[in-house]
Amino acid sequence: MKAYVLHGVGDFRYEEVEKPVPAAGTALVHVQAVGICGSDIPRIYRTGAYSHPLIPGHEFAGEVVEVGEGMSSSWSGKRVGVFPLIPCMNCPQCQKKQYEMCGKYSYLGSRTNGGFAEYVQVPEWNLIALPDAVTMEQAAMLEPMAVAVHAIRRIKPSKADKIAVCGLGTIGFCVLMFLQEMGCQDIYVAGNKDFQMEMAASIGMKEENFCDVRQEDFTEWLMDKTGGLGVNIFFDCVGKNDVLEQGIKSLAPGGKMMLVGNPASDIAMEKSLYWKILRSQLQLIGTWNSSFTHDETDDWNYVLRRLESKSVKPEKIITHRMAPEAFMNGFKVMRDKSEDYVKIMMINSEHHIL
Repeated sequence: MKAYVLHGVGDFRYEEVEKPVPAAGTALVHVQAVGICGSDIPRIYRTGAYSHPLIPGHEFAGEVVEVGEGMSSSWSGKRVGVFPLIPCMNCPQCQKKQYEMCGKYSYLGSRTNGGFAEYVQVPEWNLIALPDAVTMEQAAMLEPMAVAVHAIRRIKPSKADKIAVCGLGTIGFCVLMFLQEMGCQDIYVAGNKDFQMEMAASIGMKEENFCDVRQEDFTEWLMDKTGGLGVNIFFDCVGKNDVLEQGIKSLAPGGKMMLVGNPASDIAMEKSLYWKILRSQLQLIGTWNSSFTHDETDDWNYVLRRLESKSVKPEKIITHRMAPEAFMNGFKVMRDKSEDYVKIMMINSEHHIL
């Protein structure tokens, strides 16, 4: 089969590799759609993976074409989404079904081969069957959507809350989408591109609730918008020191900050900010990954229900759809920021490619 293989830092090739044979308890999934995550770019070009060679890619969906020993044949031909984290099932977190906090996990696309390929071997436990109404493109967005939903559900916003979202990448846009779907009205977002404002408008954001940080200080702008009170909730979807500072300064007493973005560097804090956390009794809450338990209440089923009812439309933020042989250009666009983009996706079904 053809796959994008990482042989070492910056050594990324589209080449022929051996097609996997499904082991016991696993399925062979024919990948139909796979997206590039922001975390894939440093992995490919700056830091490398845990071992090489590795096929990256953890945001993907496809069709089960073969099953290994011990798997029900009913999976054959099923359209599936894939939860990429492979839990150990033995640690205290796994015993409590908090698989996203597993201490000894493996991971499709970063610790074992993932979805930038024609076929990928996936444990049966990690599969989720797709309703007919959910497209492969939407299903390849399940992982980032579930990450956004996990952050939202951890912080429990009310419709009356004033909410700020900083960082309009895929996760930031998904947070915005699901907050709107919940009925939250007072949502304020920060961006630094005309393109981001246009994309936010396309998913229902009011123009007056978009702060162009090239022109204005986000904290001052938020204080003006809230009559000097500040916001109740601040989503940091960036992971940089200045955004942490903006969030703390922008929160009203008793406010909550959800830390979503992967840290770009070490994070430091001035004493005055620490004092504000204490005196205003702020909460800084961490989140990572999403809940996947096969229960109707988990984040993945939450997202699937909303995709099925068409109350969220993640396809609106897919900006690039590429054929497999042209997909290397997508990685370069994200590495070099040579074009505006949100989600760049490889589509293996020719009729879907624009």
